[in-house]
Amino acid sequence: MSADIGPPANEVFRLPRRLFDARCKACWFVFGLICLTIASFVTLDLQFAKFFSADSMQRMGKFLAELLAPTTEASFVKKLLIAAFETLSMSALGTIMAAALGLLLALPASKTHDGDRARWRGITRLLLNALRSIPELVWAALLLIAAGLGPFAGTLALALHTTGVLGRLFAEAIENAPQTASFALRTRGVKEGRVFLFATLPQVLPQLMSYTLYRWENNIRAAAVLGVVGAGGLGQMLSFHMGLFQMPETSSILIAMMLLVAIVDLASYGSRRLMQR
Repeated sequence: MSADIGPPANEVFRLPRRLFDARCKACWFVFGLICLTIASFVTLDLQFAKFFSADSMQRMGKFLAELLAPTTEASFVKKLLIAAFETLSMSALGTIMAAALGLLLALPASKTHDGDRARWRGITRLLLNALRSIPELVWAALLLIAAGLGPFAGTLALALHTTGVLGRLFAEAIENAPQTASFALRTRGVKEGRVFLFATLPQVLPQLMSYTLYRWENNIRAAAVLGVVGAGGLGQMLSFHMGLFQMPETSSILIAMMLLVAIVDLASYGSRRLMQR
C-alpha cells in the first residue's frame, strides 16, 4: 500500500499578499502614477462634450469624405512622384552621410581594449549627445537660414541628427566586440588602424549595417515631415495643400507617404534578413 503523498512537514503555507501593502514600494509607485494621471485629466481643459457634439461630428464627417477622395490627375501625380523621389533621396543621402560621420566619431568615442587610454572618449560622446538631442525639425529650421529652402537643408538636418544616433550605437558595438582576434594582432605589434580594419570591423560590420538600415527606416518618415518647414519633398507639398484646405490633393500625398514608408521598410527588412544568413 503506497504512502500518502503530502507536503513536506517543514513547508510553511502562506496566504497571498494583499493587493496593496504599505511596505510595497511598487504599490506606492503605481498609486503615484494613477494619482498623476487623474491630476493630468483634471488640470487639462479637455472638452469632450464639444468634441463629440453633433456639429463636430458633422464637420469631421465632411472632412473625412473629402480626404477619402484622392485626386488622380496626371499632372499632380507627376509632381507627387518627383516629390516622393526627392524625399527618398533625402533620407538615403542623409543616412549614408550619417553612417560615415558616425563611424569616424565612434572610433575616438570608444575604448577598444583595456590598455586604450581613450583620451577623446568623453568629448566625442558629448558631441554625439549634442547632435542627437536636437530633433530633425529643429536642425532643419536652423539650417534653412544658412542653406535656404529646399531638400539640401533637410538632408543636412537628417545627417546631423542621425550622426549622433549612429555614432553612439557604433561606439557601443565597437566596445562590445570580442577581443580575441584584435588581441592576437596587438601582441604581434600590428598598429591600431590595421587591428580595427582586419579584426574589429569584420566582427561588428553586420551590426553596424543593421543599425544603419533601421535608421534609414526612421529617416524616411522624418524626411516626409521635414518639408513642413520648407525642406522639400512630400512634406512641403503636404504643408502647401493642407494650408489651402485642398483635401483631395492632401489625401494623395498621405497615400504616397504611406506607400514610400512601406517600400523602404520592406527593403530594409529584406536586407537585414539577407545579412543574417
